[in-house]
Amino acid sequence: MYGSAMQCSWKAVILLALASIAIQYTAIRTLTSKPFQLCPLPSPQNCCDDYPYFSINATRKTHILVLATTRSGSSFVGQLLNQHQEVFYLFEPLYHVQTTLIPRLSHSRNAADRRVMLGASRDLLRSLYGCDLYFLESYIKPTPANHTTDKLFRRGASRALCQQPVCDAFGPADVNVEEGDCVKKCATLNMTLATEACREKRHVAIKIVRVPEIGDLRALVEDPRLNIKVIQLVRDPRGILSSRIETFRDTYRLWRIWRATGRRPYNLDLSQLTVVCQDFLSSVSTGLSHPYWLKGKYMLVRYEDLAKNPLLKTKEIYDYLGLPMDKNVEDWIHANTRGSNEPSAKHKFGTVRDSAANAESWRLKLSFDMVEYTQTVCQKVLHQLGYKAVKSVEELKNMSLSLVQDKTFVPFL
Repeated sequence: MYGSAMQCSWKAVILLALASIAIQYTAIRTLTSKPFQLCPLPSPQNCCDDYPYFSINATRKTHILVLATTRSGSSFVGQLLNQHQEVFYLFEPLYHVQTTLIPRLSHSRNAADRRVMLGASRDLLRSLYGCDLYFLESYIKPTPANHTTDKLFRRGASRALCQQPVCDAFGPADVNVEEGDCVKKCATLNMTLATEACREKRHVAIKIVRVPEIGDLRALVEDPRLNIKVIQLVRDPRGILSSRIETFRDTYRLWRIWRATGRRPYNLDLSQLTVVCQDFLSSVSTGLSHPYWLKGKYMLVRYEDLAKNPLLKTKEIYDYLGLPMDKNVEDWIHANTRGSNEPSAKHKFGTVRDSAANAESWRLKLSFDMVEYTQTVCQKVLHQLGYKAVKSVEELKNMSLSLVQDKTFVPFL
C-alpha cells in the first residue's frame, strides 16, 4: 500500500515536470516565432499574424549602427554608407524620440528621463531595422496624415528617400542630389513608399548621436533577430568642443565669452564638456574590453584617421561590415574630402570640406586655457584614444606637429 502511494507520487512529479517544460517551450516559441512582424504593403492597418517579414529579412540584411556624439564627424561617416547602392540610410531618427519625450532638452541626465529615452530608442531602432517606418510616425509631430509627412528630420540626407519609388523628381542618373533640392522637389514623404524602398535594399544603416554609450544598446546588439554591426565614431574632445562652439552659438555662448575674454564665466555649464568625455570613456572602455556580446559587432573609428586617409579607412570599414565598397562611395570620397568653395561646404551640417585640414583646425580656434582645462577633465579618454596633450601656446599652434598618435584600433571580430 505504501509502495503504491509512493509510485503514484513519483508519477505525479514526473507529469508535473513534463507539463512545466511544455508550458515553457510554448512560451518561448510564442515569443520568438513571430517577432516584430510588419504589415504587408500597402495596408498597415490590416496586420496579420502569419506575415513574418522581419524574420525573413534578418538572415540577409546587415544592420549598421553608427554610434557617435554631435560634431564628431558622424554626418561624414553616415554619408560614406549612404552612398552605397544597397544601403538604406536614416539620419538620426532618434531626434523625433527625444523631441517628443523630452522636449526642449538636448541631453537629459535625469535617470528616469534617460531610461524612458533609451527604452523608446531601442524599440524604434528595432522597428526601423525591420523596415517598419510606420512605427516612427508615433514620434513625428504633427502626426502624419495618411502616412505622409514633411517633418522627417533631415529627410534629404538619405539617398533612398530622394529616389524612386519614394520620389519621382530624380531619376537613376541623378547620383549626387543636394539635400535642399531633395526637400524642395520631392515634396511630402510617403512612409509606405519609404518602407517599400527600405525593404528593397539589402542593408540598413542608421546614424545616432542621442545614445550615450555602447552599453545602453546591449539588448539591441544581442537581439538574435538583428544582424547589428556597430561603428563607434570618436573624435578629440577638444575638436568636438571647438566645433560645438562654432555651430551651436546660443547654447555655447558662455564658452565663446571665455574664448574672447580669457575669463571663464562663473555660470558656465561645464557638463557640456565633461559629459562627452565621461560617455566616451565608459563606451570606449566597454568596446575595447571585448565583451562576448560585442564579438564580430564592434569597430572603433577615430575621425582624425578617417580625415587623414578617407579612402583607406573607408575600405577598412566596409571590410569590417563584409560589404563591397562600390564606385559610388569612392567617387563621393574624392568629391567631398578635398575642400570646396561651394555654399554647401560652409553649412554647419555639411559634409563637403577639406577633411585632413579640418581634423585639427580646432587648435587655431581654442584658447590655450580652454585647451588646458579640457585636457585636465578629459585626461583619461585622451590618453586611451591616443590624443596628445599640449603644454604651451606654442605647441598648441604649431600645426606641423600632429596631436594624434599613431594608434591602431582593430575591429573585434
